[in-house]
Amino acid sequence: MSTNLSTRRAIFCALAVVVCAAFSHAPRAEGAGEGARVGRSRFARFENMRVHYADAGKGSEALVFVHGWTCNLDFWRMQTPVFAAKSRVLAVDLPGHGQSDKPQQVAYTMDLFARAVEAVMRDAGVKRAVLVGHSMGMPVVRQFYRRYPEKTLALVNVDGGLRPFAPRERMEQFIAPLRGSDYKENAARMVDGMLQPVKSEALRAEIRAAMLATPQHVAVSAMDGMMEQSVWKEDQIKAPMLAVLARSPFWPADNEQFFRRIAPELDYRMWDGVSHFLMMDKPDEFNRALGEFLASRKLLAKK
Repeated sequence: MSTNLSTRRAIFCALAVVVCAAFSHAPRAEGAGEGARVGRSRFARFENMRVHYADAGKGSEALVFVHGWTCNLDFWRMQTPVFAAKSRVLAVDLPGHGQSDKPQQVAYTMDLFARAVEAVMRDAGVKRAVLVGHSMGMPVVRQFYRRYPEKTLALVNVDGGLRPFAPRERMEQFIAPLRGSDYKENAARMVDGMLQPVKSEALRAEIRAAMLATPQHVAVSAMDGMMEQSVWKEDQIKAPMLAVLARSPFWPADNEQFFRRIAPELDYRMWDGVSHFLMMDKPDEFNRALGEFLASRKLLAKK
C-alpha cells in the first residue's frame, strides 16, 4: 500500500529529528566566528578498529561530544573551543564516521557506538563524563548510560528523541530503498525531502553533499540500529539531563511530560526559530545554555 505525500513529508521531517546531516564548513552565527577543531588528534583501539577523537584540556572528568547519523566530530567545532578553555573536552568520530575506521562486516548499532565512546574515554584517561548527544547521538549516549552509569555525570540531549517517531513498519518503508544498488539515487531523494525545512540554499547543498558521501553500509546499518526496540526502552535516566530541542510539530503534545517521566532530573528547553542543527544556528546561545546547566549542577567544576 502506498503512503500519501503528506505522510511521506511527515516521516522525512521526523527522520530529520532522529538523524543529523554533517557539513564541513559551518555558517557564521551570533558572532561565534568560523569555529575550529580544538584538541590533539588521537585514535583509540576498539574491536580491531581505530576510533578517532580530538582531546583538549586536562582532567579525569570531561565533556564528551557525540555527533549524529553521517556526522563527524567537526560538527561540534563551535562548542569545543569554548569549553576546552574551561574543562577537559573529547569529541568523537563514531565508528564508520569521520576519520574512524569503516569496516564492512560490522553492525553499526547504538550499543557498538556507546562502547566505542567508552573505549575513547579509557584511551584518554577520562573516568567520568557529561555526554552531549545530537540527534542519533542521544540514543548513543543513553545506551552509554545504561552500560556505564558510574561513568556518567550527566546527559545533554540536543534535538534527539527518547522514543520512536513512527512504527517500525513505516520507518522500514523509507529505509528499504537505501538497501539496493540504486542507493545514491534513492538516498538523494530521501535527503532532499529531509532538507526541505533548511532555508539556505547553500547550506542545503552543503549538507546534501556530505550526507550522500556517507558509505552506504554505514548509513544503512546505523539506521537499522536506530530501529532496534531495545534502544527505546522506557527505563529511567537517573542522571541529570539537559534537553535543548527545536520546536517542531512533530514533537508529540506530551513530549515534555514524557521526557520528565524518563529523566526526573531534567532541564527542558524548547527553542523557536532554530533548525535541527540548533547548536550551529545559535552557537552562543547553545553554549550559554550548556554552561548554565554545568554550573547549576556543579559539573566539571575545576578543583
